[in-house]
Amino acid sequence: MSKSKLIASCVLGCVGLIMGGALFVSGSAEIANASANINANVNVNSSVGAVADTSASPLTNSTAMKAQPANQTPVFETVMASKSSPAMKDTGKVTLKTAKDLGLPRIGMVIDPERTAIVITDPQNDFLSPDGVAWGVVGESVTENKTVENLEKLFGVGKEMNIPVFVSPHYYFPHDHKWRFEGSLETLMHKIHMFDRKGELSVAGFEGSGADWLEQYKPYIMGDNVIVTSPHKVYGPETNDLVLQLRKRGIGKVVLAGMSANLCTESHMRELVEQGFQVTVAMDATAGAKTPAGDGYQAALANFHYIASAVVSTDAAVAGLRKAFAQKMESH
Repeated sequence: MSKSKLIASCVLGCVGLIMGGALFVSGSAEIANASANINANVNVNSSVGAVADTSASPLTNSTAMKAQPANQTPVFETVMASKSSPAMKDTGKVTLKTAKDLGLPRIGMVIDPERTAIVITDPQNDFLSPDGVAWGVVGESVTENKTVENLEKLFGVGKEMNIPVFVSPHYYFPHDHKWRFEGSLETLMHKIHMFDRKGELSVAGFEGSGADWLEQYKPYIMGDNVIVTSPHKVYGPETNDLVLQLRKRGIGKVVLAGMSANLCTESHMRELVEQGFQVTVAMDATAGAKTPAGDGYQAALANFHYIASAVVSTDAAVAGLRKAFAQKMESH
C-alpha cells in the first residue's frame, strides 16, 4: 500500500469512530431523557397517592391515575380501556379498593355483575336489637359502626339493582343442645339460648324471637333477589349450603357483611377465600363484642385487611355496586 493510501485509510477510520461515538452519545441521551421522564411520572403519581391498576397497558386511560390525597382513594375506580388495545375491549370496570395504605398490596376487586353477590351473616335480633341476648357485649360496637343502618344500605342496593343477596343465618334446634363438647362461645350461646328455634320444621315462637330477622330487614329478605341458606352451626359456612348456592348461580365475587365481625363474618371470609372466591368486606356493616378478652371488631378488622381483596366502607361498596350493575342494565 502506498503512503497516500495509508493516510487516507487512517483518516476515514477516525471519521467513522467519531461518527459512531456521536450516535452512541445521542442515543444514550435519548434513553436517559426517556428514563428521567418515566421516573418523574412515577414520582409525581406516588407523591399524590395515585392508585393504578398495575396490570393495565400503557394505553389505558384510568380514573385511578387521578391525583388523590395520600391516605385516601376514590370511593371506587372506573377503568376505561383504550379501544385501540385489542387485549382490553371492556370499558367502565368498577373496582372496590382499600382506601388506606397499610403497607399491604391493595389489589382491589373488580365488580363483575354477572359473578358478584352480597353475603350477609346473622342479621338477627340477638345480635342487632337492643332486646337481643348479645346486645350487652356487641351493642357499643354496633352503635359505633352504624351496623344496623349500613346493613340496610346493602339490602337496599340489592333490591334496587336486583343484586343477588345471600343470607347465612345462625339457628340452634333442640338437638344442637345435646352436643357433648363445645368451645367457650358455643357454650355461652347455648346457655343464653341465643338463636334458639323450636325445631327445624317449626316456626312456632319464631316471630320476634332472637333468631328472627331484625324487623326492618324483613321486606328486603322477602325479595326475589334474596337467597336464605341453610343455617351455619358454629361460625363458618362449612356447615351450611352457602358455597353450593353461590357456585350454582355462578358467583365468584362476594361483598361480605354481617355479624359478628371476628366470629361468623371472619369465618365466612376465610372459608370463601379458601374455596376460591374473591371477597371484599364492608368494614362498617359488621361489629364485634367488647369483653375483657378483647375487642372482637378490631381483631377482625386486622384479619380482614390481611386476607380480603379489599376492605371498604359500606358507602363505597354501595356506590360501586350501584354503578357496576347500572352499567349492566344499560348494556342490556
